[in-house]
Amino acid sequence: MSGINKVILVGHLGKDPEVRQLEGGVSVASFPLATSETFNKDGKKVEQTEWHNIVLWRSLADVAAKFLQKGKLVYIEGKLRTRSFEDKEGVKKYTTEVVAENFTMLGRKTDFEQEMPPRAGVKTEEALENDDINF
Repeated sequence: MSGINKVILVGHLGKDPEVRQLEGGVSVASFPLATSETFNKDGKKVEQTEWHNIVLWRSLADVAAKFLQKGKLVYIEGKLRTRSFEDKEGVKKYTTEVVAENFTMLGRKTDFEQEMPPRAGVKTEEALENDDINF
């Protein structure tokens, strides 16, 4: 039996998506996403914000680059990935990212500069391969 790796987040973009073109013309976009929750602590309302690193690939990256901007509210579905890299001093570091499989722009239609349905409707090729039913 295999496990489940599913992440669902609703939050605001911390900055505009940063898009890079890799070898073979593959697009990758990344941005920080802030999620907040409010709770009572000692009778006082406290807000706690978490920051998540979001990564989008191929056509989903292109759609995000075109329509997402800093401050916009977005619903993200994806999975967690941890990768390692070496910093400038050669020290091995680890980072955990949310690899988005699809997203939905939230808010009023007037919040978005260009005409587009609220659901981006674009999935990564890997997500399409894993779907039993495609609509």
